[in-house]
Parts: sequence; C-alpha cells; structure tokens
Amino acid sequence: MSKEIHLSPEEMARYSRHIAIPEFNLEGQKKLKAAKVLVIGSGGLGSPVLLYLAAAGVGHIGIVDFDVVDDTNLQRQVLFNTDDIGQSKATTAREKLLKLNPYIKIKVYDTAFTKDNALELIQEYDVVADGTDNFPTRYLVNDTCVLAGKVNVYASIFRFEGQVSVFNYLQKDGSRGANYRDLFPEPPPPGLVPSCAEGGVLGVLPGIIGSMQASEVIKIITGVGEPLNGRLFLFDAASFTARVLKVSKNPNTKITELIDYEQFCGTAPSEEKTLKEISVQELKALISSDIDFQLIDVREPYEYEISNIGGALIPLAGIAQAKDRISRDKKVIIHCRSGKRSAEAIRELETLHHFDNLYNLTGGINAYAREVDPSLVVY
Repeated sequence: MSKEIHLSPEEMARYSRHIAIPEFNLEGQKKLKAAKVLVIGSGGLGSPVLLYLAAAGVGHIGIVDFDVVDDTNLQRQVLFNTDDIGQSKATTAREKLLKLNPYIKIKVYDTAFTKDNALELIQEYDVVADGTDNFPTRYLVNDTCVLAGKVNVYASIFRFEGQVSVFNYLQKDGSRGANYRDLFPEPPPPGLVPSCAEGGVLGVLPGIIGSMQASEVIKIITGVGEPLNGRLFLFDAASFTARVLKVSKNPNTKITELIDYEQFCGTAPSEEKTLKEISVQELKALISSDIDFQLIDVREPYEYEISNIGGALIPLAGIAQAKDRISRDKKVIIHCRSGKRSAEAIRELETLHHFDNLYNLTGGINAYAREVDPSLVVY
C-alpha cells in the first residue's frame, strides 16, 4: 500500500524528523499517510491522541464524539479553549487539527458510539483508539474490535493513575492477541469506581497517557518498535512509578455479538422503582415558602466550596451512616452536581433504611445554577 503513496515536497519537509530516523524513514511516513485511525472520544485522552496523530501525518482520522465543550473540560482537554465552550467537540477538533496539518483528512461522527452503529463506524478503519471514560462504552469498543478484527489501542485515567495497552493485535502467526475482556472479564460493581467528574483527574495525566496511546498507534501502523500487545502499562504520576503487567488470553473469553452494555455494567436505569423528583423551579418556590423541608447535599467538601445552596453536607460515601441526621417526618430533598449521586443516595436510603420521603433534585446544583441562580458556578 505504501508504495502507491506519494509525499509532496511540503510533506517531505514537514515530516523530515520522522524520515531521518533509520528505522522509520520514508517508508514509515508513507504508511502513516495511508493509514486510517478512528479515535473514539476527543476529550482528556482524545485531545493528545488526536493532536499527535494529526501532527504525525496519519492520513485519515475519524472522530466519534457527540459531546460539547464545557468549561470543566479545559483543565485537561488541551485541544479546546474558552472560546469553544458550548461547541461540538468533534467538529471543533476537526477545525483545529486541519489547521495543525492541512495534508490529512478528518471525518467527524457527531454521534454516540452505540451497539447499533459501532460495527459500521469502525469498518473502514485500520486501528481504533479508545478514549472513552466509562465502562459500558469501553466494553462495547473492545467487543466491536474483536468482532470486526480491528486493533484496539486502549487507555484509561483516574486521579493520578493511567493505563495503556494494545488489544486484539494481529500477531505474526495470524492469531489475535489478548483483548480487554481477557484482562477484565466483568466490570466492577456500579459505583465502586467513580467517574473523573466525581473522583477527579490530574490535568496533565491525560496528556501523558494519551501521548503513549498515540505512540502505540504509530508503532502499530509503521511496524516500528514493539507494541504493548499482551502487556498492560501502569503509571502513577504521584509517585512517578511505572509497571508493566503481562496479559494472557483467556480461552473462556467468548465474544459472539454486541450486547446491552448498560445492563451488563449495571448502569441501566432501574425499572423496579421510580424515584420521586423535584425540579429546580419547585425547589426555588419551596425555599421562598414557609414550608418546612430538609435539603441535603451529597457532594464532596471541595465541591461544596465551589458552590452550594445551603444544604447539609453529607457526602455520598457516608450517607447510610448519617441516616439519623435525615428527617423522616418532612420532605427531604437530596442533590448533587447532576442528580446521579443523589439518586444513588436515595436508592440506598430507601432500600436499606426504608425512607419514603426523599426527593431527588433533577439536574442537581448545575441545573439550579443555570435555571435559577446564575451567580452559582457551573462545573
């Protein structure tokens, strides 16, 4: 394929530092130009992956992302800036990457990556780079790559720690290497691993890990070096230590079809019982009235410092132990940032301690800030 690819004099000059590497040379650069890489997610990991793949000269890049830029992204998603807030991530990323390198082609998929479109989306690409931040999509990406015979360059980040590996790699004997399910056959219990929004992430960590992820993609395309096939790289930025673990294929791992990944990961909405809810407008009216009620905030202390509406602070992790602080004889409204953690708190209190007077604030304090009190910080 690479023999049919030609580089213009301008491209030769641009990529001259690649071409000067004896193991890489002009042949490696031609392979990059011929390659097609799909990057799923353009956020924390996707930003450095996309920047370095575009700069390296990967000829065809696809971006799957249906999200918009938020100001809380800018602490780590270096592809975007303040002027981009509210804009489509995928479309904005394309515009900036083409300014970085006008010699490549970029296709945007401003849509969610789902089991209904996954196989179609990855079909035309050689390599998939997984920049997702949740377990359902991570398993979906893995299973889709296995079924379609695509290499999956995986990475994940949390707080100070990051992971990188190469899954479903085409080995010299024609077999495929280990995949994500060989490493993690089952997802962790719901709520055990917080999201980055809940647990936090060091801003520079996605840059470190995402750059490693981009490096693995480039190695796979060019055949230079040894990819992380059958190995999991672990990095701890706090202690600046790293480990590499061996990942072996599990003969019991069988992937035959795409499934309901929300249900598999235990994140599908429960149909057993509908939570009682209250809107931010209703809460505003309640605050202005003479009605006695209790307001509880289940976020973390640092979030309370960012903005609060006067609720009693009882972080989610300690909600069951604090049950005696929660009234049973008047309306109790529980809120968090977006409504997710407060819903978890209510389910726990109702299931374990039989509360029947709890209401979830729809949209959490961020909805209250947007619709009721603009002086509050949306984060």
